[in-house]
Amino acid sequence: MSFGQGGPSWGPGGTGTPDWAALAEASAARARRKRWLMIGGGALATAAVAAIVATAVISTNKNDSGGSSGKNASELPSATDLPSQSTQPEPSFSSVAPAPPPDPKDYISDVRKDRAPITVDAFFPGKKLTMGDRVYSKGATARTTKCATTTQGALGTILTNNGCDQVVRATYSRSGVAVTIGLAVFETEAQAKKAAQQASGGLASLSGAGVPTFCRGGAVCRRTANSYGRYAYFTVGGFTSGKNVTKGDKNVFAVGDDLTDFTFRQIRHRGEVQASAAATAPTT
Repeated sequence: MSFGQGGPSWGPGGTGTPDWAALAEASAARARRKRWLMIGGGALATAAVAAIVATAVISTNKNDSGGSSGKNASELPSATDLPSQSTQPEPSFSSVAPAPPPDPKDYISDVRKDRAPITVDAFFPGKKLTMGDRVYSKGATARTTKCATTTQGALGTILTNNGCDQVVRATYSRSGVAVTIGLAVFETEAQAKKAAQQASGGLASLSGAGVPTFCRGGAVCRRTANSYGRYAYFTVGGFTSGKNVTKGDKNVFAVGDDLTDFTFRQIRHRGEVQASAAATAPTT
């Protein structure tokens, strides 16, 4: 079969039957090349669109002078918008520590500070004394500036030599036991302490107001001596029947201990009241 000089030909010398397998392979190759070209073109197209969008975003975030004017940039304050140093005064704190509160003992240790009145009722108020479940009846009371007259034995001289100013006494009784307590007042704590330490002889009991004479005429009684601040306080206690006191008579000891404890509290309270008044007094 022949198509002339310009027609297609197959096989050696341009004649023969077409090679159908070769034609099919060539066609498949052309189809593959076309598909890869189409895919590549799509990728390029996608990249081009992305580039255009990116350029558009960058363009909208640039103002005419080249500065950023996008949304994110507008949310950040400029340097001129930041607050400057405040003109309000800063809080200040004093470097001076506050003065400590007054010590109550200072106000009952020196006559120059201990200015509250000294009376029987100031130290031994009321008609009874209650200590826990024990109630004592108050008998006779007395106050004198003649300190030696309130004592027995050497105690009078000791009080006088140490500068005793006055003595306040009160007697309490319960169940056949009576105790007199005497509060000797001095100008300074040192004087009161020395008088208590030197104590010899003892306080004279104070009878009356329903309490018979006790601890007189040689009866053996219990005696104590203590001091706090500018006050020295002494007790003498025993049986109203005149019986001698022994170490086994706990009821006599209990009455005397209650009275000394109460007197100590009264002196301390006196200092607390005066210290509190000084702390709240206006300064000039």
